[in-house]
Amino acid sequence: MPRLFGTAGIRGGYLDKVTPELAYRVGLALANYIGGGSVTVGHDVRTTSPLLAHMAAAGIMAGGSDAVYLGLAPTPVVAYSVPRSRSKAGIVITASHNPPPDNGIKVFDERGMEYTLKMEESLEELILDGDLLRRHAPWNQVGSLVESYDIIDDYVRSIVDKLSPSRRKRLDLKLGVDCANGAASLVTPRILKMIGVSRVVSFNCHPDGMFPGRHPEPRPDVLEPLTRAGEIMGLHAILAHDGDADRLALTLPHVGFIKQDLLIALFAMYKLMDKRGAVIVSVDVGREVEDIVERMGGTLVRAKLGKIHEKLKETPGAVLAAEPWKLIDPEWGPWVDGIYQAALIAMISIEEGETPLDLVVKLPFYPSARISVRFQSDQDKLRVYTRFAERVRGELTNRAVSVSELDGIRIDYDDGSWLLVRASGTEPKVRIYAQSMDKDRLEEIVEKSLGILLEEAQKAGAPVIDVEKYVDLGFGLGRHNRAS
Repeated sequence: MPRLFGTAGIRGGYLDKVTPELAYRVGLALANYIGGGSVTVGHDVRTTSPLLAHMAAAGIMAGGSDAVYLGLAPTPVVAYSVPRSRSKAGIVITASHNPPPDNGIKVFDERGMEYTLKMEESLEELILDGDLLRRHAPWNQVGSLVESYDIIDDYVRSIVDKLSPSRRKRLDLKLGVDCANGAASLVTPRILKMIGVSRVVSFNCHPDGMFPGRHPEPRPDVLEPLTRAGEIMGLHAILAHDGDADRLALTLPHVGFIKQDLLIALFAMYKLMDKRGAVIVSVDVGREVEDIVERMGGTLVRAKLGKIHEKLKETPGAVLAAEPWKLIDPEWGPWVDGIYQAALIAMISIEEGETPLDLVVKLPFYPSARISVRFQSDQDKLRVYTRFAERVRGELTNRAVSVSELDGIRIDYDDGSWLLVRASGTEPKVRIYAQSMDKDRLEEIVEKSLGILLEEAQKAGAPVIDVEKYVDLGFGLGRHNRAS
């Protein structure tokens, strides 16, 4: 495992892992890695983000490259800006959906695609090199700072041009959008209105790095109040971002949170109508997507969580890459884009003349569960996970038809059920995912796996901070439970 880069770039507590010095070193190392040219730099709303972004820009200039400074911008906009400005790389300062004290650094290549694991490892060697500070450019080769604040307007126009409905059936679409006080606050509501949504209601759309409206992760429990708000206001759906807008969640009035597998299945069906090809999904995506891809004549390809872009690079002609909350449409760009995802939902609804509820109820559905067990530190997480994984291999593989260790351990059983266990790459959590055709079988898998995990945590002397459990048995039947 890389020492700095995790599942999604570098991420951690400000001054604990992510420091001004680190941001400077990343910028300096990246300038040396690309060997000249320009690097775009943007940041989210976190209170520490402007500081870290300017430190990264300083490092880029010190290394002899030009820093194209975007200021406050959603992560998808920063990715979009790289090929648009003909830069060689991009840096976004964000901790995405993590709590306000955290921050992070993510790097994009010349196409706007996140760095691959091998590229991250090469860059990390430079960052940690004791001689890095001797790699400064001389006085007459220092890079320039170029301010480019109009990139968001360019991005908005491009999405509107691409996703304006080609036909409009009779539907007065009314959508809410909750930007978590994050970087998309002044972007997504604007785009939805421009592509033809009849009424757009904004929630938590004033940028604020303290995230006063809600936690920036668009989890089912966090979004529960929106369901009631949507009912009162007569909305068809509410779209919710995380702090940097690479993620999107959907909640429906009178129904609640719509699990991500259904959104991925909807997008896969839409894309496969026009073109056959591969649909890339992470290891935790369920059978709803498998069913749709098979029905539409596509091919399902599995990837590590957080690395769907790497598999996209290896899969020419793929029509889609997705993991829960995240979507890449190769026809738009090779980056994860929650804003594009929101506009795509709106466009499909307008073109088909059907509300988001009308669209998702037509899709297959199977009971599923997602569980996160939080520990005090990454060290505790890894100690417990090592013991837990060993017992899972020994005790939970009966009736298995396949066992994959592509990312964690995924066990597919002979009755169509499956179990995935893995250590989070961004937080001190061990995660359990499960699905079954039968709710009793699902409960059995969850009880056994969670019981083993808690036993091993106790044996390892690693305190459990909380257990977050979400079980979805059908529309309106999602149950969220959190115990400390």
